[in-house]
Amino acid sequence: MKDLYKNKIVSVIIPVYNSGNYIAETIESVLNQTYKDIEIVIVDDCSKDNSREVIESYLKKNKNMVYHIQEKNAGAAVARNMALGLARGRYIAFLDSDDLWYPQKIEKQLDLMKEKNAAICYTAIEMINEKGNLIKGKRNIKDRIDYKFLLKNTMIATSTVIVDRKKIGNFQMPLIRSGQDYATWLQLMRNGINAYGINKVFVKYRVGSNSLSSKKYKSIIQVWNIQIKYERINPILATFNTIYFILNAFKKYFIR
Repeated sequence: MKDLYKNKIVSVIIPVYNSGNYIAETIESVLNQTYKDIEIVIVDDCSKDNSREVIESYLKKNKNMVYHIQEKNAGAAVARNMALGLARGRYIAFLDSDDLWYPQKIEKQLDLMKEKNAAICYTAIEMINEKGNLIKGKRNIKDRIDYKFLLKNTMIATSTVIVDRKKIGNFQMPLIRSGQDYATWLQLMRNGINAYGINKVFVKYRVGSNSLSSKKYKSIIQVWNIQIKYERINPILATFNTIYFILNAFKKYFIR
């Protein structure tokens, strides 16, 4: 494992589908990071808009970018898994194609991961609309969470996550259309791994009709399915967990 990855490199995984309106700003937020040992791995899930043209304009100017176009549309999990296979870095950072990072995000997370000897790190977010206007301020997070907590909560936002593959090892996301991020965090944490949080906003999480993450609300039952199918949890306990999950999600996103 020691020589498998480039130890200082953070590989930023960005799945793209019809993100032409946002992807330039998203890429800029990565390029503007204070931590510079970064590669950007973009997998295009057969976009039908101008995403390719926008991305290729950045490829010409940045040697630290990898761009792969899928042969057919297969969903975010497949796109992310392709990107994980292409990534060279020890550290994996996930970023949805319409979300934005503040400049010190990666630097501060790596500092905390070294301090805590952590395998997974996440941060607080604020929420913006499709025009980039703030619609909800910081959602407070805990400094540390475990597997049992995650069964009942939505605290980890995908675009905030960094994973240390030297500690976790190779991993892939479950091939499901909805909730593959949540299923992945459970998968990585089920054997006693804790996730460490920074209760400071480092991510602008965009809420819109085309957001990968906004689709969670249309398929909340997926939480129950994930716990049953992938975590092998008793259906009654999974129902109990899912009720708490929904209540916590409601408080997080709708109670001001």
